[in-house]
Amino acid sequence: MLPYSDQVPARRPATVGLAASVLVLMAAGAVASAVAGLLVLGGTVDRFRSAAAGTSAGTAEIDDLVLLLRGATVVSAAVTVLVGVVLVGLAAGLLVGRAGARVATWAVCGLGVLFGCCGVALLVGQRAVPLRLADGGGSIAELLGLVGDAYPGFWISINAALSVGQVLGYFVVSALLVSPSASAWFRRRRPVPAPATVSYHPPR
Repeated sequence: MLPYSDQVPARRPATVGLAASVLVLMAAGAVASAVAGLLVLGGTVDRFRSAAAGTSAGTAEIDDLVLLLRGATVVSAAVTVLVGVVLVGLAAGLLVGRAGARVATWAVCGLGVLFGCCGVALLVGQRAVPLRLADGGGSIAELLGLVGDAYPGFWISINAALSVGQVLGYFVVSALLVSPSASAWFRRRRPVPAPATVSYHPPR
């Protein structure tokens, strides 16, 4: 094996291992959240239909909103699982010391903090600000108001906690990856050419 002029630590720093572990834990949480969303969908739809039956909305409006609810849940679950896969891939890259994985992790952390904050703001806004639509949209507003109530009582609280945990997790990973020990682990290694050897062939 060729010697290196810029040596990285012989053992992986604990900060890098911890950052990768946090990413894997967040990935597991993302997959669990996606599965939970799909599991509660059936009961949520049933409760919504029961509540919507007593409103002024027509059957077509109720069916359209149910279709939208199902589609949004499935798409959200697929995206969440994809994010989990990306986090696991980044964790693997960090563990083997790939500098590109470190940069990509910072980028993902920035986006994760942004979306996490937006998620918390959206959940708070749904509870704090009543939905108002233009004239003629009263039945739609009434139905949309029933959607949140159709979810299990713990659903909003758990999603808010997950969003906050997501933001904190990304902050922790970013902080761990800027530590001096992590920087040494991801330093680009440049192989030093081996000294040239001259073969000696005695005269025959």
